[in-house]
Amino acid sequence: MGKIELLGPYQLEQRPGVFPLGSDALALGRFATVRKGWRVCDLGTGSGVLLLLLEERQPGLTLFGLDQDPAAAALAAENLERNGLEGTIWTGSWSQVPFLPGSFDLVVSNPPYYAPGSGKDGGPARMEREGLDDLCRAAARLLRNGGRFALSFPTERMADLFETMRRWDLEPKRLKLLSHTPTKPPYALLAEGVRQGRPGLQVLPCLE
Repeated sequence: MGKIELLGPYQLEQRPGVFPLGSDALALGRFATVRKGWRVCDLGTGSGVLLLLLEERQPGLTLFGLDQDPAAAALAAENLERNGLEGTIWTGSWSQVPFLPGSFDLVVSNPPYYAPGSGKDGGPARMEREGLDDLCRAAARLLRNGGRFALSFPTERMADLFETMRRWDLEPKRLKLLSHTPTKPPYALLAEGVRQGRPGLQVLPCLE
């Protein structure tokens, strides 16, 4: 057994080789809009932390997750089972998501941040295997009209993110910058878009 983290009433096991719990995932779990009875899909679920965080906020969700890494997908399934939660975890790429179009109310993702060739070194788990376009296309396909897509992303790629979201009819509606202190620049952003939503972006306070 790996390291156990407590997330409210739930236990999250973490293991070497699966991307560890970070502040951006915790913030995204608090940020994403979620409502009773929603069907939720986490693209790149890792250990399944976002599914646990969202279920804590709104019990009774229908939970799905997908990860390219078989070890991560297995751990996510075990974390759901450990906490007595039902859910479905798949192994595969974003471009081969095995769910019907319009199946979900909410898609979330804490994806790898750095594009190949960018010069960034976040380790293998932080380098993109699939591109931002693939992620947004998969989210748009999975969401019903009016459904929401929430993710964390590096601030330096904000323009690329919003351009790509709009390309796939995911209108940016909420934005929150993450910063450790008021004097430090944001280290990441949280964004939420609505499938076929109307224009109008709400920018939330950086620190709460």
